[in-house]
This record gives sequence, C-alpha cells and structure tokens, in this order.
Amino acid sequence: MLKFKKITGLEKRWLLNNVSIMIALVAACILTVTVSQAAYYYSNMRSGLESKARTTADFFGNYISQSYNEYYQSCIKFAQTFEDKNELELQFISTDGSIVASSYSQWAGQPPGTQDIADAISTQKPGVFVGRNPSTGERIMAVSSPMIYSNGEVIGVLRYVTTLRIVDRQVMLSAVITIAVGLVFIAFMLFISSFFIRSILEPLSQITATAKRIAAGSYGVRIPKQYDDEIGELAETINDMSAKISQSEKTQSEFISSVSHELRTPLTAISGWAETILGAGGLAPETRRGMLIILREAKRLTGMVEELLEFTRMQNGRFTLNVEKADLLAEFEDTVFMYGSRLKQEGITLSYEPCEEEIPEIPCDVSRMRQVFLNILDNAAKHGGDGKRIDASIRREGQNVVIRIRDYGPGIPEEELPHVKMKFYKGSSKARGSGIGLAVCEEIVTMHGGVLTLENAEGGGTLVTISIPVGEE
Repeated sequence: MLKFKKITGLEKRWLLNNVSIMIALVAACILTVTVSQAAYYYSNMRSGLESKARTTADFFGNYISQSYNEYYQSCIKFAQTFEDKNELELQFISTDGSIVASSYSQWAGQPPGTQDIADAISTQKPGVFVGRNPSTGERIMAVSSPMIYSNGEVIGVLRYVTTLRIVDRQVMLSAVITIAVGLVFIAFMLFISSFFIRSILEPLSQITATAKRIAAGSYGVRIPKQYDDEIGELAETINDMSAKISQSEKTQSEFISSVSHELRTPLTAISGWAETILGAGGLAPETRRGMLIILREAKRLTGMVEELLEFTRMQNGRFTLNVEKADLLAEFEDTVFMYGSRLKQEGITLSYEPCEEEIPEIPCDVSRMRQVFLNILDNAAKHGGDGKRIDASIRREGQNVVIRIRDYGPGIPEEELPHVKMKFYKGSSKARGSGIGLAVCEEIVTMHGGVLTLENAEGGGTLVTISIPVGEE
C-alpha cells in the first residue's frame, strides 16, 4: 500500500499560494481558449450560412416577378436539385410559417416555429436561430432570408438549416485538447517547482538539524555552505554563532576550573583550622557556635567547588569512569544508612524499602554512583524537606536495576520539569546550590548506559528514577 508524505510547512504554503494561483490561471486560459474557439466556429458557420442565404435569395429575385404558382414550382424544383442536401437543409417557408418545399422532401414535417422566421418576415432582414429543433431536439443553426415581391411584400422565407453536432464535437475535442495541454503544463510546472522547493527545504532541514544540535550543547559544529544566497548567508551566521558560543563555553569552563582550583586550597585551610580550633576545646559557647557555622559553610563551599570541577571535566571531555564489578545494592544501602543519620538531625525521616530479590554485581563506577545517590538524596532534603519524609527503594526490573527516591515536598512546576537537568538551571527554587548537580548526575548515569528521570509523584512531591542496565551476558 502506497504511503503519501504529508505536506506541511513551506511546501504546503508554496502549493497553496503559488501552485493554486498557477492552476487558477491555467483554468482561466483553458476557459478563454475554449470559449474563443467555440465563438470562432459558430461565427464562421453563421457567416457562411448568411452569405449562402443572401446569394440564393438574390438568385430567386429573378422568379419573384412570376405568378405565385410559378414561383412555388420554382422553389420546389430548386429544393429537389439542391446540391448540398447532405450537409444543409434548404427550406422555402410561406408567410404563415408553413414549409412550402424542402431539400429533404416536398413537405418536410411540421412548421419550424423558430424565431428566425418571424424576424425575417417582420424586419425583412436575415434572421438567425441557434438552439434545439422543436420537433427533433437536435441542436441546429438556421438562417432565414426574406423573399420580397416586386411590390415590397414578403411572400416567403428562404431558410438554411444545419446540424451543430459536428461543430459541437469539434468544440468539445478542442476543449479536451486544451485541457490536456493545461494539465501537462501544470504537471510540468509542479515537477519544476518540486526541484525549486527541494533546493530550499533540504538546506533548511540541514540548518535546522544543526541548530538543534547547537541548542543541545554541541557547540562549534558547522553547516557546510552550499549556496551563495540568503540560505548560505543564514548558514554562515549560524556557523559564526556556533563558533562564538563554543569559544564562550570554553572561556567559561576555563574560568570556572581556574577559580575552583584557587578556591579549593583556602577552603581546605579554613576547614582544617576550624576543626583544629574546635578540637582544642576551652571555647566560649558563642565562639564554638560561630566556628561550627564556619566549618559547615566551608564544607558546603568545598562541595560546590568539587561540583564545579566535575562540571569542567565533563565539559572538557575529561570526565571518565573507573568501571568494575560492584555490589550496587550494598553501596546504595550504605549511602541511605549514612545519609539517614544526618537527616534525623534535621527532623526528616528516610524510609528505605529493602530489596527482597538478589541483585547481581554489575559493572559500574562505585564512587560515581555513590555521588549520584548522595546528590539526589541531598536535593530531596533540600527541596522537599518540608514534607519531613523521603522514601528510597532499589529493585531489579528485567535487565535493569531501578532506584527510586521520592520526597513529599511541593514538587516541581510542570513548566520547569523539562529544564531541571540543564546545567545552572535552578528555576523558581530558593534553595542554595550551583544548579549543576543534576546535570552531573545525568552525565554519570548516561555514561553507565542508564536513564535518569524526574517527575511529580502522585499525591505530591518529586520522584527521581535511576535505571542502570545489569550488563549480564
């Protein structure tokens, strides 16, 4: 079964605007040509019949001075010897509309009763009738010329009648040929137009695909310039933009890396001296409280610096994994136990649902996966701590190990969900942080061949799901 490609976008607009106008113009041309040809054929036939009628009427002018009886006998004789009786019917009609003689027979049927006869008698000029024969229903053309006696009295009408069947057929044939030529022209124009629109759509599709890659973070990619026109200019502009973004990203990464390294040394010193002073004892309560704040904030800043360093490694392609077979279940349970003790101090309950089935050792980077678990749990406490509860579980589902961590906070606004894993994105959250933790986590999970998803849980809160392949043969 043939499948037709749906026409959309520029191609649809091109067909609706240009091709539809072209079709309308071709249709108008076909109509004009057909009407002109019909008028030409009918006009020529009318002119020929009128000329023949005038010539014959002039010929009979020699007999009009005879008596009526002699005149009618001449009409009958002329009708019987009429040479063109196979193409035309010659009729002699009295003033009361009756047929006196006909080239078909002496008394040829009922009185015609058409308007051309009455016009010829009343105006003493030739009358013309085009239409259907009242007695047969056939389309005919009739020309009636008055026969005028010497005293100026109309004594009869000479009438030529011919069928329009052949002319109508010729007009129809001409119309069919004209339509066929028009259709061939339209098909040819559509064929030519398809090449033209394709020369626009294909480069635009390539530009769109490259622009999407740039939007996804592949800075520095270039579009091959194929045309020296507006499309080529657009490609050059996007290439220039891509290069500048790439340079900006490189400068940003270098700056973050430099600053992070510069901050790590003093932060280490601050943390070390704070721990030393606290360990010495003998501090006043207010001083001890202040030193604890200094130590806590120094550790928080150290964590942010480490995240920034991880981010720069990821940007520079130096973010690597040390993969080996490991018990991911044990690592996750240890992380939950360790972090659960800390959350108790903040009044948050970490509920862990034990895994009842055995999970085999899987190839992974243990330290990196622990980093992911800690970051997700920290985010749950930071953004969903108002719910005072966090649920965690791990189980095997098919060929994947699936970890789920859910908080009972306000959740994430729907319009922000597609962006929360983007680097430096914080959305409407007021919680402190660098905004790159989830970006690093997703990179780690992706490098393990897994998937990290965030969604709003039913009943409130945020559900984070991490799926890592087991990797069994």
